[in-house]
Amino acid sequence: MAGVRSMFPHRKMEKRKCHAPLQIKAARVQRGANQHTHRPSQRRAVMSNAVGYNATHMGSTPVETGLLLQPVWDLVRAKQQWMKSPFFPVTFSLVVYSTFCLPYIALDLLAKKLPSLRKYKIQAQSNPSLGMMASCVAQTLYNHLLYIFPLSVAHWYWRPVQLPPSAPELHRLLLDIAACLLLFDFQYFVWHLLHHRVPWLYRTFHKVHHKYTATFALATEYSGAWETLSLGFFAAINPVILRCHPLTTLLFFVCNIWLSVEDHSGYDLPWSTHRLVPFGLYGGAPHHDLHHMKFKTNYAPYFTHWDKLLGTYSTLHSKSR
Repeated sequence: MAGVRSMFPHRKMEKRKCHAPLQIKAARVQRGANQHTHRPSQRRAVMSNAVGYNATHMGSTPVETGLLLQPVWDLVRAKQQWMKSPFFPVTFSLVVYSTFCLPYIALDLLAKKLPSLRKYKIQAQSNPSLGMMASCVAQTLYNHLLYIFPLSVAHWYWRPVQLPPSAPELHRLLLDIAACLLLFDFQYFVWHLLHHRVPWLYRTFHKVHHKYTATFALATEYSGAWETLSLGFFAAINPVILRCHPLTTLLFFVCNIWLSVEDHSGYDLPWSTHRLVPFGLYGGAPHHDLHHMKFKTNYAPYFTHWDKLLGTYSTLHSKSR
């Protein structure tokens, strides 16, 4: 047998060669099975690492990334066809303005017979008549239809509204609204000061708004075309300058209209904004009502810092200017 094997050594080599491909194939199959077994866990590990990276480096939680406001924004976007309409800005402005005026109209009507309400009126001796209210409503409608609506159509044609799918972060929304209000307060202060210090500007443009020396809510938008367009421009351009989210812009408009109406309400109520903001930083209705009484003081619409810095700040107990 040994001789036979020595005589035919090539048969042993052929046998080894036959088994080699089978062993290689089996090893490949086993390696593939192992990779297939471990691949999901590896993928999960990679995904968890990625999530951990994003959470760490973004520094935010799901609530902070806009999910808190997402349901609200989804409701708004459900009406996006109406929001993109040229009729929306005028309708929105009039509806919000009228809604905020209604409680003060009710107060004006009831305060005539209820001393418990009248004690909150800043100028208790004066009360707007129905004729005065009707005149203010007519002027507001005139300005919106003749000036604001054509601008809304132009904006709709040249720069259509775009609504992103995601809501803004809550803290960013609040900061942007505060920034818009502070910027508007500065712009209005400068505009207002100039239109009182330059006689031609006052006579030509601003005198209309000072027809009533005792403020009431519907007198908020009793103004001429130039004043309406100027202040409307400031309010509209500030969210663009600050690159605000559309939801932030809407809420800024709501806040701006509310604060303007409250400033002209003629009432110093226990829950008024100036009583909620500490350190006298916010003037509110007493601050602006005094401007309509004295004319040469308190030019800022909301906050008090510009008037204090430039010496135009005054209170009811100050010496008349």
